[in-house]
Amino acid sequence: MRSTVGRVKIRNGSLALHVAEDGDPLAPPILLMHGITMSGGTWGWFVPTLAERFRVLRLDFRGHGESDRAPGEYFPGGYVSDAVAAIEQAAGRPCIVMGHSLGGATAAALAQQHPDLVVAAVMEDPPLGLAGNPNVDAVDAAGGAGDDTMLDGNSLLEAFRVIRESAPQLQSSGITAAVLEGVLAAAPTASGGTLGELLHPDGIASMAGALLTLDASVLDPVLTGTISSFLDREKPFQVPSLIVCADPSKPDAVADPALAQHFASISPTTEVVVLDGAGHLIHDERASRHEFRSVALAFIDRVTSAPS
Repeated sequence: MRSTVGRVKIRNGSLALHVAEDGDPLAPPILLMHGITMSGGTWGWFVPTLAERFRVLRLDFRGHGESDRAPGEYFPGGYVSDAVAAIEQAAGRPCIVMGHSLGGATAAALAQQHPDLVVAAVMEDPPLGLAGNPNVDAVDAAGGAGDDTMLDGNSLLEAFRVIRESAPQLQSSGITAAVLEGVLAAAPTASGGTLGELLHPDGIASMAGALLTLDASVLDPVLTGTISSFLDREKPFQVPSLIVCADPSKPDAVADPALAQHFASISPTTEVVVLDGAGHLIHDERASRHEFRSVALAFIDRVTSAPS
Protein backbone atom coordinates (compact mmCIF):
# COMPACT_ATOMS: atom_id res chain seq x y z
CA MET A 1 0.00 0.00 0.00
CA ARG A 2 1.33 3.42 -0.93
CA SER A 3 1.20 5.80 2.01
CA THR A 4 1.20 9.57 1.84
CA VAL A 5 1.28 12.32 4.40
CA GLY A 6 0.00 15.59 3.08
CA ARG A 7 -1.63 18.88 3.87
CA VAL A 8 -4.53 20.00 1.74
CA LYS A 9 -6.01 23.50 1.67
CA ILE A 10 -9.63 23.74 0.59
CA ARG A 11 -12.00 26.68 0.31
CA ASN A 12 -15.37 27.26 1.94
CA GLY A 13 -16.43 30.64 0.64
CA SER A 14 -13.84 33.13 1.86
CA LEU A 15 -12.32 30.67 4.34
CA ALA A 16 -9.25 28.51 3.77
CA LEU A 17 -9.59 25.22 5.66
CA HIS A 18 -6.81 22.79 6.50
CA VAL A 19 -7.14 19.04 5.92
CA ALA A 20 -4.37 16.57 6.82
CA GLU A 21 -4.15 13.53 4.54
CA ASP A 22 -2.65 10.10 5.26
CA GLY A 23 -2.76 6.72 3.56
CA ASP A 24 -3.22 5.47 0.04
CA PRO A 25 -4.78 8.24 -2.09
CA LEU A 26 -6.70 5.58 -4.03
CA ALA A 27 -8.23 3.99 -0.90
CA PRO A 28 -11.78 4.75 0.25
CA PRO A 29 -11.81 8.01 2.23
CA ILE A 30 -12.71 8.52 5.87
CA LEU A 31 -13.13 12.05 7.29
CA LEU A 32 -12.24 12.65 10.96
CA MET A 33 -13.63 15.70 12.77
CA HIS A 34 -12.53 17.06 16.14
CA GLY A 35 -14.33 18.57 19.11
CA ILE A 36 -14.61 22.26 19.92
CA THR A 37 -11.28 23.85 21.01
CA MET A 38 -9.37 20.87 19.55
CA SER A 39 -7.94 20.19 16.06
CA GLY A 40 -7.40 17.34 13.64
CA GLY A 41 -4.33 16.41 15.67
CA THR A 42 -6.59 14.76 18.24
CA TRP A 43 -6.92 11.78 15.88
CA GLY A 44 -3.19 11.20 15.34
CA TRP A 45 -3.21 8.04 17.47
CA PHE A 46 -5.87 6.42 15.22
CA VAL A 47 -4.35 7.34 11.86
CA PRO A 48 -1.87 4.45 11.51
CA THR A 49 -4.63 1.86 11.98
CA LEU A 50 -7.13 3.57 9.69
CA ALA A 51 -4.53 4.33 7.02
CA GLU A 52 -4.03 0.60 6.46
CA ARG A 53 -7.45 0.59 4.78
CA PHE A 54 -8.50 4.19 4.14
CA ARG A 55 -7.38 7.51 2.83
CA VAL A 56 -7.56 9.34 6.14
CA LEU A 57 -8.60 13.01 6.08
CA ARG A 58 -8.51 15.13 9.23
CA LEU A 59 -10.34 18.45 9.02
CA ASP A 60 -9.57 21.52 11.11
CA PHE A 61 -12.89 23.33 11.50
CA ARG A 62 -13.05 27.11 11.10
CA GLY A 63 -11.36 28.83 14.02
CA HIS A 64 -9.36 25.73 14.90
CA GLY A 65 -5.91 24.40 14.06
CA GLU A 66 -4.50 25.67 10.78
CA SER A 67 -7.83 26.76 9.32
CA ASP A 68 -8.90 30.39 9.00
CA ARG A 69 -10.70 32.17 11.79
CA ALA A 70 -14.29 33.28 11.23
CA PRO A 71 -15.35 35.54 14.12
CA GLY A 72 -19.11 35.63 14.53
CA GLU A 73 -19.63 32.60 12.29
CA TYR A 74 -19.26 29.73 14.73
CA PHE A 75 -22.64 28.09 14.38
CA PRO A 76 -23.85 24.64 13.28
CA GLY A 77 -24.50 25.60 9.66
CA GLY A 78 -20.93 26.84 9.28
CA TYR A 79 -19.36 23.71 10.73
CA VAL A 80 -21.54 21.47 8.58
CA SER A 81 -20.59 23.48 5.50
CA ASP A 82 -16.90 23.03 6.42
CA ALA A 83 -17.41 19.26 6.47
CA VAL A 84 -19.31 19.32 3.17
CA ALA A 85 -16.44 21.28 1.60
CA ALA A 86 -13.94 18.71 2.90
CA ILE A 87 -15.92 15.80 1.47
CA GLU A 88 -16.51 17.45 -1.89
CA GLN A 89 -13.05 18.94 -2.38
CA ALA A 90 -10.65 16.70 -0.43
CA ALA A 91 -12.39 13.31 -0.42
CA GLY A 92 -13.98 13.78 -3.83
CA ARG A 93 -16.60 11.13 -3.17
CA PRO A 94 -18.90 9.91 -0.36
CA CYS A 95 -17.01 8.76 2.70
CA ILE A 96 -17.26 7.48 6.23
CA VAL A 97 -17.36 10.35 8.72
CA MET A 98 -16.22 10.13 12.34
CA GLY A 99 -16.38 12.95 14.84
CA HIS A 100 -15.98 13.70 18.52
CA SER A 101 -18.30 16.16 20.31
CA LEU A 102 -18.65 19.08 17.87
CA GLY A 103 -17.38 16.74 15.17
CA GLY A 104 -19.89 14.11 16.26
CA ALA A 105 -22.80 16.53 16.04
CA THR A 106 -21.54 17.54 12.59
CA ALA A 107 -21.40 13.88 11.56
CA ALA A 108 -24.98 13.47 12.79
CA ALA A 109 -26.11 16.51 10.80
CA LEU A 110 -24.43 15.12 7.69
CA ALA A 111 -26.26 11.81 8.23
CA GLN A 112 -29.56 13.72 8.32
CA GLN A 113 -28.99 16.44 5.75
CA HIS A 114 -26.39 15.10 3.29
CA PRO A 115 -26.76 11.31 3.07
CA ASP A 116 -25.54 11.44 -0.52
CA LEU A 117 -22.09 12.43 0.82
CA VAL A 118 -21.89 9.92 3.67
CA VAL A 119 -21.27 6.16 3.64
CA ALA A 120 -21.63 5.81 7.41
CA ALA A 121 -21.23 7.97 10.52
CA VAL A 122 -19.49 7.44 13.87
CA MET A 123 -20.40 9.96 16.58
CA GLU A 124 -18.33 10.07 19.79
CA ASP A 125 -20.23 11.63 22.71
CA PRO A 126 -22.00 14.14 20.45
CA PRO A 127 -24.24 16.97 21.75
CA LEU A 128 -27.31 15.60 19.96
CA GLY A 129 -29.73 18.05 21.54
CA LEU A 130 -27.50 21.02 22.31
CA ALA A 131 -29.33 24.27 21.73
CA GLY A 132 -29.22 27.73 23.20
CA ASN A 133 -32.97 28.17 23.52
CA PRO A 134 -33.88 27.57 27.19
CA ASN A 135 -37.53 27.19 26.17
CA VAL A 136 -36.89 24.01 24.19
CA ASP A 137 -39.11 21.27 25.58
CA ALA A 138 -37.02 19.15 27.91
CA VAL A 139 -39.01 16.02 27.14
CA ASP A 140 -39.24 14.55 23.68
CA ALA A 141 -42.84 13.65 22.99
CA ALA A 142 -41.94 10.48 21.14
CA GLY A 143 -39.44 8.88 23.45
CA GLY A 144 -39.15 10.87 26.67
CA ALA A 145 -35.58 11.88 25.88
CA GLY A 146 -34.18 14.82 27.78
CA ASP A 147 -32.42 17.82 26.24
CA ASP A 148 -28.87 18.86 27.05
CA THR A 149 -29.83 22.50 26.52
CA MET A 150 -26.84 24.78 27.11
CA LEU A 151 -24.97 21.96 28.90
CA ASP A 152 -26.65 22.92 32.17
CA GLY A 153 -24.74 21.43 35.08
CA ASN A 154 -21.99 19.98 32.90
CA SER A 155 -18.42 20.49 34.10
CA LEU A 156 -17.37 21.34 30.54
CA LEU A 157 -18.96 24.76 30.91
CA GLU A 158 -16.44 25.84 33.54
CA ALA A 159 -13.61 24.39 31.44
CA PHE A 160 -14.88 26.37 28.44
CA ARG A 161 -14.98 29.58 30.50
CA VAL A 162 -11.37 29.05 31.54
CA ILE A 163 -10.30 28.35 27.95
CA ARG A 164 -12.17 31.39 26.64
CA GLU A 165 -10.20 33.64 28.99
CA SER A 166 -6.85 31.90 29.00
CA ALA A 167 -6.30 30.84 25.37
CA PRO A 168 -5.68 34.38 24.04
CA GLN A 169 -3.35 35.04 26.97
CA LEU A 170 -1.41 31.83 26.34
CA GLN A 171 -1.03 32.66 22.67
CA SER A 172 0.26 36.16 23.36
CA SER A 173 2.63 34.95 26.10
CA GLY A 174 4.79 32.96 23.72
CA ILE A 175 4.52 29.80 25.81
CA THR A 176 5.70 26.70 23.96
CA ALA A 177 3.54 23.67 23.38
CA ALA A 178 5.93 21.55 25.46
CA VAL A 179 5.62 23.84 28.48
CA LEU A 180 1.84 24.04 28.08
CA GLU A 181 1.67 20.24 28.02
CA GLY A 182 3.18 20.20 31.49
CA VAL A 183 0.71 22.79 32.75
CA LEU A 184 -2.22 20.85 31.35
CA ALA A 185 -0.98 17.51 32.68
CA ALA A 186 -0.99 18.96 36.20
CA ALA A 187 -4.47 20.49 35.89
CA PRO A 188 -7.19 18.93 38.10
CA THR A 189 -10.24 17.26 36.57
CA ALA A 190 -13.86 17.39 37.72
CA SER A 191 -13.76 13.64 38.37
CA GLY A 192 -10.65 13.87 40.56
CA GLY A 193 -6.98 13.45 39.74
CA THR A 194 -5.15 15.34 37.02
CA LEU A 195 -5.44 15.49 33.26
CA GLY A 196 -2.08 13.76 33.04
CA GLU A 197 -3.46 10.83 35.00
CA LEU A 198 -6.69 10.73 32.97
CA LEU A 199 -5.42 11.17 29.41
CA HIS A 200 -2.85 9.60 27.13
CA PRO A 201 0.25 11.80 26.66
CA ASP A 202 -0.59 12.31 22.97
CA GLY A 203 -4.02 13.57 24.03
CA ILE A 204 -2.38 16.19 26.25
CA ALA A 205 -0.01 17.12 23.41
CA SER A 206 -2.80 17.57 20.86
CA MET A 207 -4.78 19.64 23.37
CA ALA A 208 -1.82 21.95 23.98
CA GLY A 209 -1.16 22.45 20.29
CA ALA A 210 -4.83 23.14 19.62
CA LEU A 211 -5.09 25.78 22.36
CA LEU A 212 -2.16 27.71 20.87
CA THR A 213 -3.92 28.08 17.51
CA LEU A 214 -7.54 28.37 18.68
CA ASP A 215 -9.81 31.33 18.07
CA ALA A 216 -11.28 31.32 21.58
CA SER A 217 -14.42 33.08 20.35
CA VAL A 218 -15.57 29.71 18.96
CA LEU A 219 -16.85 29.20 22.50
CA ASP A 220 -18.99 32.33 22.62
CA PRO A 221 -22.18 30.80 21.16
CA VAL A 222 -21.95 27.93 23.68
CA LEU A 223 -21.22 30.16 26.67
CA THR A 224 -23.89 32.73 25.79
CA GLY A 225 -26.52 30.12 24.95
CA THR A 226 -26.94 31.33 21.37
CA ILE A 227 -25.86 28.05 19.77
CA SER A 228 -28.63 26.30 17.89
CA SER A 229 -29.20 22.58 17.49
CA PHE A 230 -27.41 20.70 14.73
CA LEU A 231 -30.30 18.28 14.32
CA ASP A 232 -33.98 17.88 13.59
CA ARG A 233 -35.14 15.69 16.43
CA GLU A 234 -37.75 13.93 14.31
CA LYS A 235 -35.61 13.27 11.24
CA PRO A 236 -33.80 9.92 11.06
CA PHE A 237 -30.18 9.37 10.23
CA GLN A 238 -30.26 8.19 6.64
CA VAL A 239 -27.01 6.19 6.65
CA PRO A 240 -25.64 3.52 9.02
CA SER A 241 -24.65 5.34 12.19
CA LEU A 242 -22.99 4.60 15.51
CA ILE A 243 -23.49 6.81 18.56
CA VAL A 244 -20.90 6.20 21.29
CA CYS A 245 -22.00 7.82 24.56
CA ALA A 246 -19.84 8.59 27.57
CA ASP A 247 -20.98 7.25 30.93
CA PRO A 248 -23.90 9.54 31.90
CA SER A 249 -22.73 9.51 35.53
CA LYS A 250 -19.57 11.41 34.54
CA PRO A 251 -19.72 15.19 35.14
CA ASP A 252 -18.56 16.01 31.60
CA ALA A 253 -20.67 13.46 29.68
CA VAL A 254 -22.51 15.16 26.81
CA ALA A 255 -24.53 12.64 24.79
CA ASP A 256 -27.82 11.76 26.48
CA PRO A 257 -28.27 7.98 26.01
CA ALA A 258 -32.07 8.40 26.01
CA LEU A 259 -31.86 10.92 23.19
CA ALA A 260 -29.42 8.66 21.35
CA GLN A 261 -31.88 5.79 21.69
CA HIS A 262 -34.63 8.05 20.35
CA PHE A 263 -32.64 8.62 17.18
CA ALA A 264 -31.95 4.88 16.98
CA SER A 265 -35.68 4.19 17.28
CA ILE A 266 -36.43 6.28 14.19
CA SER A 267 -33.24 5.31 12.31
CA PRO A 268 -33.21 1.56 11.57
CA THR A 269 -29.46 1.37 10.88
CA THR A 270 -28.35 3.34 13.94
CA GLU A 271 -26.60 1.68 16.89
CA VAL A 272 -25.99 3.11 20.37
CA VAL A 273 -23.16 2.10 22.71
CA VAL A 274 -22.66 3.53 26.21
CA LEU A 275 -19.12 3.11 27.55
CA ASP A 276 -19.20 2.56 31.30
CA GLY A 277 -16.71 4.74 33.13
CA ALA A 278 -15.82 6.89 30.12
CA GLY A 279 -15.88 10.66 30.32
CA HIS A 280 -16.41 13.07 27.43
CA LEU A 281 -12.83 12.79 26.13
CA ILE A 282 -13.41 9.12 25.37
CA HIS A 283 -10.71 8.51 22.77
CA ASP A 284 -8.05 10.39 24.73
CA GLU A 285 -8.73 8.69 28.06
CA ARG A 286 -6.31 6.00 29.15
CA ALA A 287 -9.16 3.82 30.39
CA SER A 288 -11.48 4.07 27.38
CA ARG A 289 -9.46 4.60 24.17
CA HIS A 290 -9.03 0.88 23.50
CA GLU A 291 -12.75 0.21 23.93
CA PHE A 292 -13.70 3.11 21.67
CA ARG A 293 -11.23 1.91 19.05
CA SER A 294 -12.67 -1.61 19.17
CA VAL A 295 -16.30 -0.46 18.97
CA ALA A 296 -15.61 1.98 16.12
CA LEU A 297 -13.58 -0.51 14.06
CA ALA A 298 -16.17 -3.26 14.54
CA PHE A 299 -18.87 -0.91 13.25
CA ILE A 300 -16.73 0.14 10.28
CA ASP A 301 -16.08 -3.53 9.50
CA ARG A 302 -19.82 -4.23 9.47
CA VAL A 303 -20.79 -1.33 7.23
CA THR A 304 -17.94 -1.83 4.78
CA SER A 305 -18.53 -5.57 4.46
CA ALA A 306 -22.32 -5.30 4.09
CA PRO A 307 -23.66 -5.91 0.57
CA SER A 308 -24.46 -2.67 -1.24
